[in-house]
Parts: sequence; C-alpha cells; structure tokens
Amino acid sequence: MYTKENNKNKKHLIYGIRPVMEAITGGKEIDKIILQRGLSGDLFKELFYLIRQRNIPFQYVPVERLNRYTKGNHQGVVCLMSMIEYQSIFDILPTLYEEGKMPFVLILDGLTDVRNIGSIARSAECAGVHAIIIPAKHTAQINEDAIKTSAGALHQIPVCRHDNLIEIIEYLQQSGVSIVACTEKADQAYYEHNFNGPTCLVMGNEYEGISDNVLNMCFQKVKIPMVGTIESLNVSVAAGVVMFEILRQRNAE
Repeated sequence: MYTKENNKNKKHLIYGIRPVMEAITGGKEIDKIILQRGLSGDLFKELFYLIRQRNIPFQYVPVERLNRYTKGNHQGVVCLMSMIEYQSIFDILPTLYEEGKMPFVLILDGLTDVRNIGSIARSAECAGVHAIIIPAKHTAQINEDAIKTSAGALHQIPVCRHDNLIEIIEYLQQSGVSIVACTEKADQAYYEHNFNGPTCLVMGNEYEGISDNVLNMCFQKVKIPMVGTIESLNVSVAAGVVMFEILRQRNAE
C-alpha cells in the first residue's frame, strides 16, 4: 500500500511485503528497502530473494525506525522509491564516443549529504559533465532536497548507480578514460594537470574522503592548494573548483 501521509518524502514510500514485491517485479526505480530486524516467514523469504536477485540496497533496522516512516501496516517492510531514473555508464560511454564527444564523468564515492549531491549535480550540469556515477550502497538517497538543491539538474544530467565502483573504474580505464582523484594526498595542483582528454573526476566522502580501495585505482591525483587554517573545503565547493578548471581547459583548446 502507498502511504498517504503529508510528509513530503512519504509519498515516495511503498510499504507492506506484497506491494513491495510488486514494485520490484514491476521494474520500479527503488533507492533502498528498509527491513525490520528479525523478520521471517515464507513471504519474507520470497521478498528477500527478489531483493538479492535484483541487487537492491537494503538495511535492517529496529521496528521503531520503520514506524517513523509510516503509521500504516508496513509488515516490517518499507520501500524508498527513487525520484529519478537511474542509467548505466555502460550505455552512456559508448554513445559519447559514437557522437564524437570527449567524455567527462564524475564519480561521487559515498557522499552522505543530499545537499552536497544536489549542489554538485547543479555545478556538474553547468560544467558539461556527461554523467554522475554513485555507488548503490553507502550513499545518500536522492530525494526532494537533493533535487531542489540541484535546481533540477538531477533531472537533466544522467545519474548512474552501480554496485561496484572498482569494476566501473576498470571499465572506464579500459575505455580510455583517465581517472583523476581530487585528494589532499596528491602532489600536483589541479590547475597543473592536463584534462584535455576523456576524464573521470573522483570526489570522496565528506568526512573520510575517497575510500582506500577506490583511491588505489586512481593513477592520477590532484589537490586544491589552500593557505587558510581550515584543512579542507566542502566537497561540493571542491568539486565545483575542479570541474570548472576542466571546462576552462577544454574551452581554451
């Protein structure tokens, strides 16, 4: 059943085991499924099989958490519906090459603040980014706040959600795309790097930066030099700085 409560996010919920199963088999865009800890039974096993089969992100929580989403009979299952249609970089990248475009894509590695995602998407759309790639797990839900902060850019720029960022980076590298990490661990300033080629810019989590396994896959690294006492910029600001340097270099050709 669909919730009818007035909370702006709750209209994007489906709850109850059978309705959620119908959403999955119907091919609906799903962000995450929230499950009550200790849930059991044949019908739940059938649902859980579908979740694992379709690689849908899920999370076990106490029943109190589920009750915050809806006062309805959720049966221990709440499904957070996506507000955008996710795409695949495996479809987008070949098309860019076929159209004679120089790919410019962005990986956001585990961002947790929806406003950062929205702000980055807004800058990315203005800077000519062709696609944003996010992990299926451990990232903020793209909700109304993210879309509002993006000024609608999340409806304009393709967002690709994939289970394994390492696999995606390997695919990009094999396709001739340079993977460039923006990290304080770099020696080279971002404006010293030549971005005039197919490029994937990688930005990390707000608190821990780029995860070690992803950073190890980035053979090129750049940093934003700073002179103040604060050690780092907000990730959305940092992303904007580097993205517009890439645009500047490409327009200067």
